Amino acid sequence: MGVPKLVVSKVTSKAQTTVPQEVRAVLGIEPGDTLGYRIENGRVSLTRVQPSAEAWLAANREALLEMAAWDRENEIFAPDQRLF
Repeated sequence: MGVPKLVVSKVTSKAQTTVPQEVRAVLGIEPGDTLGYRIENGRVSLTRVQPSAEAWLAANREALLEMAAWDRENEIFAPDQRLF
């Protein structure tokens, strides 16, 4: 493991900051992602929060319903083998 690197950004008057590109790359952060701040022993660490299963299902609901309808129309699986 190499020498720890300090990456900095400024805080605006509205308490906002930009996550530096290098940090976004390391954490795999993309627009719309959620960040988590862990506070422990006077230190704060930043992490990308994985979406919950419920959030994923909600975001993909329409596609899943279309897939189910297509399956029913094309009889890919027997009715007793269908997942939903």
